[in-house]
Amino acid sequence: MKIRRGLSVFFLFLLLLSLSLSPTALAEEESEIHIAAKAALLVDPTTNELLYEQNAHERLYPASLTKVMTALLILEAVERGELQMDQMVVASESALAPIPFDASVAGIKAGDALTVENLLNCILVVSGADACNILAEAAAGSVAAFVDQMNERAAALGCENTHFVNTTGLHDDDHYSTAYDLYRITMAAMDCEKFMPICDTRSFTLPATAQSPQRTYHTTNYLLSPYRASGYVYQYARGVKTGFHSKAGNCLISTAEKDGRTLLGVVMGAEQVQTETGGKRVESFTEMVRLFKWGFDHFKRQTILSSREPIYELTVALSERDFVVLHPAYDVVRLLPTDVDVDNLERTFYFPSEVVDAPISEGDELGEVTLSCGDTVYATVPLLALTNVDASRLLVFRRDAMEFLHRRDVRIGAAAAILGVVALSILVRALGKRKRYGKKNHYTQSTAYRGRKRR
Repeated sequence: MKIRRGLSVFFLFLLLLSLSLSPTALAEEESEIHIAAKAALLVDPTTNELLYEQNAHERLYPASLTKVMTALLILEAVERGELQMDQMVVASESALAPIPFDASVAGIKAGDALTVENLLNCILVVSGADACNILAEAAAGSVAAFVDQMNERAAALGCENTHFVNTTGLHDDDHYSTAYDLYRITMAAMDCEKFMPICDTRSFTLPATAQSPQRTYHTTNYLLSPYRASGYVYQYARGVKTGFHSKAGNCLISTAEKDGRTLLGVVMGAEQVQTETGGKRVESFTEMVRLFKWGFDHFKRQTILSSREPIYELTVALSERDFVVLHPAYDVVRLLPTDVDVDNLERTFYFPSEVVDAPISEGDELGEVTLSCGDTVYATVPLLALTNVDASRLLVFRRDAMEFLHRRDVRIGAAAAILGVVALSILVRALGKRKRYGKKNHYTQSTAYRGRKRR
């Protein structure tokens, strides 16, 4: 009976122990994620904070993600006034000739006239390779010249592992990019006012042309619309661009907005796999949703530094006050892992000088503080004087006097003056001694004295 009781207590203890440990173990397991793709990236585009990366700098084939750069150059030409959104562009034979029969196209024919905005919709919504070349000729005169501009723009954005051969992403061994470079290109495109509204479009109607009737096209992005495939829609998703060819695999750039937060993800080289029910699953979409959910669940936006916080007392010289209070120049809000406590962030201070001379004016920049956790730096912020600190006239005078006396020319002059005084004193004394002891007294009798005559 005692043995049974002992075993019961023992097993109860094990059960309670397992229950107490399981949430922690689950949290640790969920805090790590691996994306089923060749490369992946998750960023907070508001602050450019990198939340997750997987082979982000590996050169891969970008497929139609290339068209983000094509759209970027067209939209920048619009912003410069070189093109207009309502400008009519006529499709030429030279623009359409390089497009292979199996490429993704919008069905535009030579001689069709469409607006720049129509063609941008064809590029970003239905991934039309034909529209890319048509706009490239309109913007640069030829497709080849436009591709040169694409490479120049990529270099200007700091894309060190990107090289374009065409405007479309059709396969070429020398046409490559990385998840990180595509993030940079997408961020530049998102600065263009018209970019995201077009990327968000679920469907649009292409007007009739002389050779084709009016047509309605639906987005290739399964996260936005179930029209092409069901089971993928993610309610928080916005844009951006899909891509696929046999050597690139399935690629996707997307953003998501939830509870006032925005995330940007890149997935490259995902597969299309067979499901248990005999269907197919395109993992660029499912993995992107996993990435977004992980980012929203495991990071929270927190104020890690407040501009109102008195953060340091810096020693002051030449004043009746011993120190000046410093505060951060501005508030810093960052996405932090949910297991990171703001109060435990390490603060590293830097000052050009450990002691600063008065006078000091409110708002003077006197140093900086860096907040970090392990190897991750979250912010480096200037530190400003909270109040004015007046200088003491007496202390300033004493400082100036000491500095004057310590000047090399003053010391040399003073030494020369002292030597001159010493030399002069010695000379005066020497001359005085000569005058007192150097002359002898002589008494002489006059030979002309005759005295008194006797009679």
